Amino acid sequence: MKIGMLWFDDSSQPLNERIIRAVSYYQEKYGLMPTLCQVHPQTLDNAENKVDGIRICKKLSVMPNYFWIGIDEEETRVEAQSYRAA
Repeated sequence: MKIGMLWFDDSSQPLNERIIRAVSYYQEKYGLMPTLCQVHPQTLDNAENKVDGIRICKKLSVMPNYFWIGIDEEETRVEAQSYRAA
C-alpha cells in the first residue's frame, strides 16, 4: 500500500473497535472501502488477522497505536487479473 490514511487511537477500547472506527471514518472521507490496515506488532498483539473483511498486517514502520489504512494495490491487481481471465 503506497497511499492510505494514518489514524491514531490510543484509547483503551479493544483493537477491533478502534479499527472499525478508523475504517468508518475512511469510508466517510474517501467513499471507498479499505482492504488493508497495517499496525505496529505491539499494537496487534495476538488479535485477529481480519476485522470486518479488512486484512490486518504487522508493520514495524507504523508506530504503536497508529493505523495505516487503505486499499492493498497487490490484492486489487490480482482481483483485476482474475476478472480479465474469466
